[in-house]
Amino acid sequence: MTFKELILQGIPTELPSKKTYDPSDSHAPRRKDVLTAEEKKLAVRNALRYFPKAWHKTLALEFYRELQKYGRIYMYRFKPEYEIYARPIDAYPAQCVQAAGIMLMIQNNLDPKVAQHPNELITYGGNGGVFQNWAQYLVTMQYLAQMNQQQTLHIYSGHPMGLFPSSPDAPRVVVTNGMMIPNYSKPDDWERFNALGVTQYGQMTAGSYMYIGPQGIVHGTTITLMNAFRRTLKTDETPLGNIFLTAGLGGMSGAQPKAGNITGCITICAEVNIEVALKRYEQGWIDELIKSMDVLVARARKAQQDMEVVSLAYVGNVVEVWERFYTENIHIQLGSDQTSLHNPWAGGYYPVGLTFSEANELMTNDPESFKKNVQNSLRRHVSAINKHTSKGTYFFDYGNAFLLEASRAGAEIMAENRIDFRYPSYVQDILGPMCFDFGFGPFRWVCTSCDPRDLKTTDALAKTVLEAMKEDAPPEIRQQLQDNITWITDAEKNNLIVGSQARILYADAEGRQKIALAFNTAIKSGQITAPIVLGRDHHDVSGTDSPFRETSNIFDGSRFTADMAVHNVIGDSFRGATWVSIHNGGGVGWGEVINGGFGMLLDGSQKSEDQIKNMLFFDVNNGIARRSWARNQEARFAIEREMERTPNLKVPLPNLVDEAILNELDE
Repeated sequence: MTFKELILQGIPTELPSKKTYDPSDSHAPRRKDVLTAEEKKLAVRNALRYFPKAWHKTLALEFYRELQKYGRIYMYRFKPEYEIYARPIDAYPAQCVQAAGIMLMIQNNLDPKVAQHPNELITYGGNGGVFQNWAQYLVTMQYLAQMNQQQTLHIYSGHPMGLFPSSPDAPRVVVTNGMMIPNYSKPDDWERFNALGVTQYGQMTAGSYMYIGPQGIVHGTTITLMNAFRRTLKTDETPLGNIFLTAGLGGMSGAQPKAGNITGCITICAEVNIEVALKRYEQGWIDELIKSMDVLVARARKAQQDMEVVSLAYVGNVVEVWERFYTENIHIQLGSDQTSLHNPWAGGYYPVGLTFSEANELMTNDPESFKKNVQNSLRRHVSAINKHTSKGTYFFDYGNAFLLEASRAGAEIMAENRIDFRYPSYVQDILGPMCFDFGFGPFRWVCTSCDPRDLKTTDALAKTVLEAMKEDAPPEIRQQLQDNITWITDAEKNNLIVGSQARILYADAEGRQKIALAFNTAIKSGQITAPIVLGRDHHDVSGTDSPFRETSNIFDGSRFTADMAVHNVIGDSFRGATWVSIHNGGGVGWGEVINGGFGMLLDGSQKSEDQIKNMLFFDVNNGIARRSWARNQEARFAIEREMERTPNLKVPLPNLVDEAILNELDE
C-alpha cells in the first residue's frame, strides 16, 4: 500500500505482526506501577476498544504485558512501517488543505529526529505526548484525511472523539490534554489516569502539534541570556569569557549550548544521560563533550582566560559541577537549570551520587527511595548555588519548576519573608517586564512545502517587516526589535533546523500581523510555493496561566487564576484559528498550569488575510490587557498604545492607589 493508502486505512484491516522492541532506541522511562489488579483490567478493556473483537484475545495479553513492563499501553504492534517525518503538504491525502497541514505538523512532532521518545509518541519533556498510543495516531490521521470544511475533529487527550458537523469558519481541530477536575490533578493522578488510557500530558507544543524541535527554545533562551547578561554586567562589559552553567540536554532542552554560542559566552551544560549528550553533540548543538570533572575544570579555566565563545557538555551531575567550581573558585556569571523538574519522580531530574542506570533502577523498583534521593539532591544543589550567589552569581529559574520542587524538598530556597523564593523566575526579571508585558512572544511558522528556499524567503520578509517597524518604534521596544532582527539575520547560518522547515522569533501583535500578511501576499503571488502554518509556543503573552513561570510577574493576586488562558483559546477559535488546544500541566507540572495554543494555515486567500488581522490581534492583546489590569507598567504602556492604533479596542485601565493611603490602614 502507498503512504496515502495507509493513512486512509486507519486501523489495519489485518492484524499486523508484533514489533521487536529495540532497547537501543530512545525509550520513555518505565512508569510507576500504580493500578490495582481491577484497574489493570480496565486499562486493557479501554485499549481494546479500538480493535475488532476477533483480535481481543491476542491483544489483551500483549497489552497487559506492556502495562506490566512499561507502566503504559503504547500498542507498539500498531506503529506504522512507513517513516514518520514532515512531508510536503501535497503528499498527504486530504479533502481540505487545513487538514493536510495538521497531518504534516503531527508527523513533525513524531519524527525521530525531533521527538524525544518517538516509539512512545513523546515529543519532549519526558512525558509530553502527541497521543497516548498508536491506535489514536492511526485513527486521527484517518479522520484528518476524510475531513471536509464542514467538520471539526475533537481530540480528548490524544483520543479522536470524532468528526462533528461545524462550518468553514470553525477550527478544523479542537484539542484538550489533561483537563482534569481540579481535585484529581495531582502528579499521582496523572500516573493513574494516564495508565488507564483516559488522559495525557500534552506538555505545551507536543499535544498541540506545534513543536518545531529545539529551535524554539534556542530563541527563547538566547533572548533570556542576552537580557540576563545586560542585567548583570557593567555597561562596557560583554558576555565574552563569562560562564553560564546549567543542566539538561534532553527532555526540556538541548538548546542551551547553541543559545550560549549565539549570545557569546561560555556555556557549560551537565547531562547525566550520555546517549542524550552524544545525540546533541552529533547534531552540532555542542562544541565539546567532556566526561571528566578534572578536564572540565581545566577547560573552563582556559575558556575564561582566552575569552572564548564555546559550549561544553559535561556528562555527569550538575550538582557536582556547582560544588567543584566553588572549591576551585571558578566564577559563574549566570546559573540556571533546564532539567524536566516538572516530572521529578519519573526521570525528569536525576539525583547526585547515583549513576544514570542506578537511578533508573531505583526509580522503578523503589520509587519512595528515589524520591528521597531526588529531594536530598535538590537540597545539596541549592546549597551549592547559594554559595555561588553570595559571590555574585545571578541565578534564575528557567521555568522548569526548579524553585517549586526545591522548596518542597526543604531546600534553603525561600526569601527572608518565607513567602517568596530567594531567586526570580526568568519571567519575573527578564521575559515578563522586557517582553511579555510589551506583547513580545514566540511567534513561529512552518513552510509546508518543506523547501528551504521558501524558509529563506520568509526570513527575508520577516526581517524587512521588523526593520521597518524599528524605524518608528518607541524606545521602550526598540531593543526587542533589534534583538530579533539580529536573530533572523543569523538564523540560517546558525543551522537551527531539526525536522520541518520552521522559524521562530519574538514579535508583538503588530509585528505578527505584518509578518503574516507579508507571507500571505507572497503565497498568493507564488513567491512562496505552498501554504504556511503559523503558531506559537504556549509560553507567551496570553496563552498560559502559570503562577511560577509565565504569569509569575503578575502581582495583583490573580496569578493562580486561569481565566486568561481559557479565554485565549475560546477567543482564537472563533476569530480564525485552524486548530486550537488547551492543556493542563505543560512546562512546570501537572496541576500547576493551564496553557493554550493555536495553529493557523495561510493559503494566500482573502479569508486568511481577515483571520490574520482578527485572530493574531486578540491572541496577543488579551494577555496585555490582563497584565495592564494587574498594574504592570510596561503592559499599560502597550495597551494604551494599542488602543490608539485600534479604535475598536476598549480596555479598562486600573486607577493607581497612593501607597500612603494604604499605609494608613495599619495605624
